[in-house]
Amino acid sequence: MQTVAQSQSSTETDWVSRFADDVIAESERRAPGKPVVVASGLSPSGPIHLGNLREVMTPHLVADEIRRRGYTVRHLISWDDYDRYRKVPNGVPGVDESWAEHIGKPLTSVPAPAGSTHPNWAEHFKAAMTASLAELGVEYDGISQTEQYTMGAYREQILHAMKHRADIDAVLDRYRTKKDPAAGAKGGKKPQQQKKVDEAELEAEAGSGAATEDDGSGGSAGYFPYKPYCGNCEKDLTTVTSYDDDSTELNYTCTACGFAETVRLSEFNRGKLVWKVDWPMRWAYEGVIFEPSGVDHSSPGSSFVVGGQIVREIFDGVQPIGPMYAFVGISGMAKMSSSKGGVPTPADALKIMEAPLLRWLYARRKPNQSFKIAFDQEIQRLYDEWDSLARKVADGSVLAADAAAYARAIGTAAGELPRTPRPLPYRTLASVVDITAGHDEQTLRILSELDPEDPLTSLDEARPRLDRAESWITSQVPAEARTIVRDEPDKELLGSLDEEGRQSLRLLLDGLDSHWSLDGLTTLVYGVPKILAGLEPDAKPTPELKTAQRSFFALLYRLLVSRDTGPRLPTLLLAVGADRVRRLLGA
Repeated sequence: MQTVAQSQSSTETDWVSRFADDVIAESERRAPGKPVVVASGLSPSGPIHLGNLREVMTPHLVADEIRRRGYTVRHLISWDDYDRYRKVPNGVPGVDESWAEHIGKPLTSVPAPAGSTHPNWAEHFKAAMTASLAELGVEYDGISQTEQYTMGAYREQILHAMKHRADIDAVLDRYRTKKDPAAGAKGGKKPQQQKKVDEAELEAEAGSGAATEDDGSGGSAGYFPYKPYCGNCEKDLTTVTSYDDDSTELNYTCTACGFAETVRLSEFNRGKLVWKVDWPMRWAYEGVIFEPSGVDHSSPGSSFVVGGQIVREIFDGVQPIGPMYAFVGISGMAKMSSSKGGVPTPADALKIMEAPLLRWLYARRKPNQSFKIAFDQEIQRLYDEWDSLARKVADGSVLAADAAAYARAIGTAAGELPRTPRPLPYRTLASVVDITAGHDEQTLRILSELDPEDPLTSLDEARPRLDRAESWITSQVPAEARTIVRDEPDKELLGSLDEEGRQSLRLLLDGLDSHWSLDGLTTLVYGVPKILAGLEPDAKPTPELKTAQRSFFALLYRLLVSRDTGPRLPTLLLAVGADRVRRLLGA
């Protein structure tokens, strides 16, 4: 097994190695000889988006590095499926406002969207994320909080928290908004006069289970860190009216339906600790060494800050180490929120990009650095950058940190992820499937002509990248931006050309046969304006020459696709085919 000292040479290469060193050292200090425990938490309250994925990928990458060094690691993903159903999210297919009647119930007690094959709301949204994590190569132990609470796994911790409720209340009170001056002058503490953390912060913590959940201080009988789910309507709109530490007898009433009940908490499994107590309780229960949290949690009074004190003072545990991670955005979109509809999920991203590329986006940036995931034209540039990195890795010119990020992207300690055997440029594949409308025979003809010396013989060689490019064209590119090749020549435009315009077309047509490959046509289309200017085909461009080239390109686009722009011309010419190009250019 590699020791921390032996791994010091890796600490300067990338952020993952540095965190792995810290986690190994901390684990050996806290729990020597035991598996290293890292954790993530996901709430299946709606579509689990690409921002939530950072909650998983950050510890996954660190855990995987530790596994590579020979240690046993448990990456826990707590599915917060026993959280309350807060609101009806917008834009979810099969869901309408009638789901509002379930607000307050556990997520596992809410019906799945109409048409779903899953038994409840939580399982519906967990399934999509589970499939994505499998495709991304994320190894983890999933923990259902519904199962944990309802089978009594946390009974001792719940009874302990209730016994020390005054101590918990004192910790929370340090962060509550200032009380009413009159109440303060009397030295009294009336919970109903204490404002909780403001709604903006709660909304920011929506993915963590904190949003719109009270901290247990709303009842006139005092503070209680436990919320029963109603035995009649299943909602958590309940108020604990009394509790006896010795008998564990608890009385509550439901403000939603008026139901009241007396239970023994030592036998009762239909409720949960409030979020700011639940999270630190689990840190101690699971022995978590490393868990990142969103930047939302860095503010005073946030779950992470308060939890650090509660885990130490109440549960005799230690807060995990871990970074605050920055937001993940989408090209052209604001910060993602799971409470709003239409936010892209990992499954959406994996439809248009391969798993190694998506892993790379999370691996190459430090957790405190924000970044965007491209669903627009920027994805083509992103793939160009990825392919350039692969070439540098292959020829040995890559920087150490970039090589480490690439290695983490293409595989895990368990092995490499599936990759495209023949990774043709994404922008080329997108252009081809755009023009051919996904027709396999036409697509293979064009792709086989890209490199006549090493022709593609099967579309399987270009998959799955080809499929991702086709999905991007069909799902992300507006219909008005799709490429439609003309059926007939534009006789009016051809007839209006001056001698220089006609000569440029003749030069292009004369060179088609001898330049019929991607590289050859690139040389040809850039070379025609040079020849017209009396220059050699390999002459360096001048500002005047660049202007002439742009004019020539615009002419070709108008004659071929009736627009001033379009896919890269060499790819477009290959896709259209030599005979059709000749006909449309007036040969």
